[in-house]
Amino acid sequence: MTATAPHALTARALNRATLARQSLLAREPVGVEEAVRRAVALQAQQPGSPYVALWNRVADFDPAGLDAAVEGFRLVRSTLMRITLHLVHADDYRPFREAVEPTLRGSRLRDRRFTDTGITPEDADALLPELLAYADRPRTGDELRARAEESWGGGTLTPAAGRLLRQYAPLWHVPSGPPWQYAVSPGFVAAVPEPVRTGPEAAAAGLETLARRYLAGFGPASAADLARFGLVQRGRARAALDALVREGAAELLEGPAGAVLYDLPGAVRPDGDAPAPPRLMAMWDSTLLAYADRGRIVPDAYRRHVIRINGDVLPTLLVDGYVAGAWRPVDGGIEAAAFHPLTPADWDGLAAEAVSLGRLLADRDPRVYGRYDHWWAKGLPAVETRVLPY
Repeated sequence: MTATAPHALTARALNRATLARQSLLAREPVGVEEAVRRAVALQAQQPGSPYVALWNRVADFDPAGLDAAVEGFRLVRSTLMRITLHLVHADDYRPFREAVEPTLRGSRLRDRRFTDTGITPEDADALLPELLAYADRPRTGDELRARAEESWGGGTLTPAAGRLLRQYAPLWHVPSGPPWQYAVSPGFVAAVPEPVRTGPEAAAAGLETLARRYLAGFGPASAADLARFGLVQRGRARAALDALVREGAAELLEGPAGAVLYDLPGAVRPDGDAPAPPRLMAMWDSTLLAYADRGRIVPDAYRRHVIRINGDVLPTLLVDGYVAGAWRPVDGGIEAAAFHPLTPADWDGLAAEAVSLGRLLADRDPRVYGRYDHWWAKGLPAVETRVLPY
């Protein structure tokens, strides 16, 4: 297919489009459920990060609203895109899960830690219905492993094999209460109300839904971008996007260097000169990880400093729409490490954000990311570091 945009989109225009779709040009007066749907999905392996992510996006954000949505399973936490824990709207869970089912199946049920126990993917298929029926109320990981072992009847499931089976099974994590709702060892409950389908047709339909929602939250984007976001095969991503074009639900645009991009017709695409306010981004914020070309948000020179080799993604300073440093909570404030010189106005904006963030953290956990201080101990390329008081 040939891109049809009359003028190629610039890198800055793509940056501003992402910020606008992600409610990062201005905080939006919406509820938490709608905010999560606009963001598509919030990476949630660190339980505090969805709260910080929504504080960045929602006007007058009230964390109690997120508590209530999670407790009512209107927002749910499960293993989804990139084989990673995400918080998504309950209505989005099934199509998203079906979209990434082939990836989850291959990565979890064909992992040697699983198959070396003697259990096969076909064995897992056979025992899953009974396991999910057993998970009609919250169960611990050990309880689920023991029940799966009993249903299988073929030997002992190691803790690693039990964990891989849980990650593949359509299970939601059970909230455990404040400050951030999810414990290190959560309970699990079967996803409801509709069963997750498997097979090529279900996966293709799910990926088409995910593609449409991805463009709404992150477009314009390429097939490679969608493939990276979902950790799906690029051919599958391209087929889903091309199907949207054929249906008239998406259009083709030209990006930098002639890149073929897809987007929803009439979607918001601000000018590249649109002002972007400073933000203190959550760990693992999806905007840093949603593209094959991370340069849309993260300058190449800073990528390895904020996206660490073990998969940790540091909480970052966003200045003029791009990562400009990293931050962490310290006693009495936010320590901001800038990777290049910032203007007095930039620092003033970050200081105001720190005061607002401090109000959120004070009632929850002022040291929300304290366990990741070792990255600062190992050194970051800061040209200036300031403690911005709460």
